[in-house]
Amino acid sequence: MTELLTPKLEALCAAAVEYEASDLLFHEGRIPQFRLESGLTPLECEPLPAEFFDALWAACGAGDQHDYDASLTVGGVRFRVNLLRQLGLRAAVLRRIRSDIPDLEALGTPADLIRGWCERTAGLFLVCGPTGSGKSTTLAAAIEWMNGNQSRHVVTIEDPIEYLFVSRNCLFTQREVGIDTPSFAEGLRRSLRQNPDVIFVGEIRDALTATTAIQASETGHLVLATLHASTCVDAVERLQLYYPHDERDAIRNTLSAQLLGILCQRLLPGIEQGIVLAAEYFTNFGAARKLIAEGKLAEMADLIARSDRKSGQAFLTALVDLVKAGRISEEVASNASGNPQELHRALRGISSSSQATRR
Repeated sequence: MTELLTPKLEALCAAAVEYEASDLLFHEGRIPQFRLESGLTPLECEPLPAEFFDALWAACGAGDQHDYDASLTVGGVRFRVNLLRQLGLRAAVLRRIRSDIPDLEALGTPADLIRGWCERTAGLFLVCGPTGSGKSTTLAAAIEWMNGNQSRHVVTIEDPIEYLFVSRNCLFTQREVGIDTPSFAEGLRRSLRQNPDVIFVGEIRDALTATTAIQASETGHLVLATLHASTCVDAVERLQLYYPHDERDAIRNTLSAQLLGILCQRLLPGIEQGIVLAAEYFTNFGAARKLIAEGKLAEMADLIARSDRKSGQAFLTALVDLVKAGRISEEVASNASGNPQELHRALRGISSSSQATRR
């Protein structure tokens, strides 16, 4: 609905691109703000009037809804939009979606490991982290690698669609929740009849979506999905907590058999580079399968901490490496660590059983 865009919105979006802002934050009656690497920055302009939000709601097709997710293209640049109300007034957050999909190495991910998961014909792998940690970008980079190296039908179910893929070796069917399908679970269920090789689920939010994703991997599909979780162990625990207590043993057993691996990531302010990715990950084989099936999450955390770099890595190890490489400060690492004392011991070469790693 580009004809509904106002010159004010077009100017704000153009400025966001010029200044490399990741997000635009609009509140009715307030000055708009950009999120830059240095933090939130208010713009030198007038507060946004109600008419601005009338036009934005109309451009997104939101009607009179209070909360609404959409995507918007302004000046050839795509934005993921969340419309909301606060204190009875309207507000919006626009996240800029980069059209160029970076490669896995450029993102700082364990690229060889992810490519190995992408080469599998069936199974489930998860990319986890908090909001804004680049989960969708990592999976887009993985899918784009497939696009250049494999011949597959990739079905995506997203809310909203972020990256638009241009078919090279792969065929893409991209479906948006609310427009092309009513929900993640329904879109995922329907995708099984669409002859997919690979299914990308924008987010696992409930038991139905989780069950369908696991079942899809059981029936010979490669399933990629995101999940809000802070660590790999937290991801496994969160999945099982979607289910009633008496169903958790069964779901752990199935998950242990179908899970390829989990990558958890965080974006941290760097010393020289703007943003640095810190990653925790593991490949699900051997002892890990048994620990997942038995629900021994503490032992699983220890196994990840003791893994070699090829099969697994704890956040602590990633933070120590980034500090020693001069990419993030010790203060940033300490704030990001779940155990600052252990981090400081590791930086000084004092190992413990919970963070020792085999070189």
